[in-house]
Amino acid sequence: MTTNGQTVSKPMLWGGWALTILPAAALLMSGFMKVLKPEFIVNGFAHMGWPSELALGLGLVEIACTILYLMPRTAVLGAILLTGYLGGAVATHLRIGEPIFGAVGLGVFVWLGLYLRDARVRALAPLRS
Repeated sequence: MTTNGQTVSKPMLWGGWALTILPAAALLMSGFMKVLKPEFIVNGFAHMGWPSELALGLGLVEIACTILYLMPRTAVLGAILLTGYLGGAVATHLRIGEPIFGAVGLGVFVWLGLYLRDARVRALAPLRS
């Protein structure tokens, strides 16, 4: 199978998409929850020390970055933007003394999924030479 002119095996492509869909679904759900702003989101923003008025903007940014990540032509840009977004989540959780496993795990899945499904990314960062 070829993607962007590069050959990718079917198992790698399917595995890559499986590992892409998991974090994308979580990020889209999180983004839509921020846009809808149910009470638990408002309370969560207060707990984190953020004004709840920022929820709409952050939710829209999260959704936009995730959509870019899901589209093959813009997947690398989307992954870079999601890395920055998740870095902010890591900083926020560290600031209030909470675990960062969720945000770091999402970031790992974002890049692992992209690595498996896009030969260009594997060419940039080969695991072996």
